[in-house]
Amino acid sequence: MKVSFSLAALLAASLSQAQYLISELSFGHAGRISPPESRGQIPNFAVQGNPNTPEVLSNRIILTPLAPGNQRGAVWGQQPLLRTQWIADVDFRANGPDRGRGNLNIWLVRNGPATIGAGSIYTVGKFDGLALVIDTSGGSSGMVRAFLNDGSTDYARQNNVDELSFGHCPYNYRNLGRPSQVKLRQTAKSFRVELDGKLCFESDKISIPTGYQFGVTAATPDNPDSFEVFKMVVMADNSDSGAVRNDPPKQQNQQNQQNQQQQQQQQQNQNQNQNQNQARGQPAQANSNKNARNDGEYADEDPDIFQTSKAQFMDLHNRLQNTNHQLSSLQRTSSRHQQQDEKRHEDLTSLIGQLRADMRKLDDITALQSRIVELEKDIQGLRKELTRKLQSTERTFKSTLNDHHSTLSEVVMSKTPGHRFLIFSIIGTQCLLVAAYIVYKRRRASMPKKYL
Repeated sequence: MKVSFSLAALLAASLSQAQYLISELSFGHAGRISPPESRGQIPNFAVQGNPNTPEVLSNRIILTPLAPGNQRGAVWGQQPLLRTQWIADVDFRANGPDRGRGNLNIWLVRNGPATIGAGSIYTVGKFDGLALVIDTSGGSSGMVRAFLNDGSTDYARQNNVDELSFGHCPYNYRNLGRPSQVKLRQTAKSFRVELDGKLCFESDKISIPTGYQFGVTAATPDNPDSFEVFKMVVMADNSDSGAVRNDPPKQQNQQNQQNQQQQQQQQQNQNQNQNQNQARGQPAQANSNKNARNDGEYADEDPDIFQTSKAQFMDLHNRLQNTNHQLSSLQRTSSRHQQQDEKRHEDLTSLIGQLRADMRKLDDITALQSRIVELEKDIQGLRKELTRKLQSTERTFKSTLNDHHSTLSEVVMSKTPGHRFLIFSIIGTQCLLVAAYIVYKRRRASMPKKYL
């Protein structure tokens, strides 16, 4: 009996500290935002924008694109938050030019789709709830501001909206190349905001009521930033004993029917065993049924209320069954992540194979470079050898030409007659001419004269 009670206490302590996902208020936690069977839609969420509707991809929502400007986009949850202690994680990314502007608003307000729509904190009128604004207002590199309103303040008529914030901190969020994480945490003692795992601000004077809706909106001017939302995950704490679970109406009806069937079955078992500790067993059974909450989980109880072993066994059985359900959910999540890891491993192996093939090509390029270097050396040697041979041929040709000119001069000199022969030839020619003239004159003088 002591072992059973210790095990029950240990399970109750572990379950009281556990957290579970509120799937109807979350998207992007399973790796996909839009399911394959309904592309462009998000289960339990509605998308709206002006003038263009935001683009819903498989892993992110583009609330405002890089072009054109003056865009407004929003995504709103259709189910209200019915927990008083919760954690909300929003992963977003902002990219744009150096002078790009815009703002991202995270809302937890009453009737958000109708009251806020695709507006921002600077254009919305009266609203009831919380607004967390991320922008570069005031010329800063980035600032996170939180606002509260009970529906009495018209923010559209305020000259300086920034003065109404109850908490703020600087945050450089633009062009980081990675998603930024904003975590909102509401506990029984305080409300806090964390940015990338670091505390932004915390207040012990704020407690958000239940029944509000989560939403994310973005607005841009002429020179816009692109705001992309990758996921919004809302989790609840099991230690929140006064809250009810966020289930759709059909699921609530089914669970109520199951609870009624369990109560009827337990009542029948009590009637069959009424002869065995009837006076003490029935109060314990009533306490065990009272201990079960509407969400199927169990709150902490005083051990003195369990007067019989049957009551202790039933409480332990119910808690073990609840633990088994949570372990099964964790196993399914782990199996899904394992499949994703295997796929990533296969993709990485394929990329490594391609990289190795590219490295082999680089080895071939290295061998080709070495061959080119050797060929360059051979060409340089051939050039030097050719230059040397040309110079040798030039010297040989010059020497041969000089020898030929010298020989030709000697031959010409040896074969050319001298000046004496020329003088004798001239004088002899003149003498012959004189002799011929004298003979001509004598013959003419000796000829008979004719008279007319």
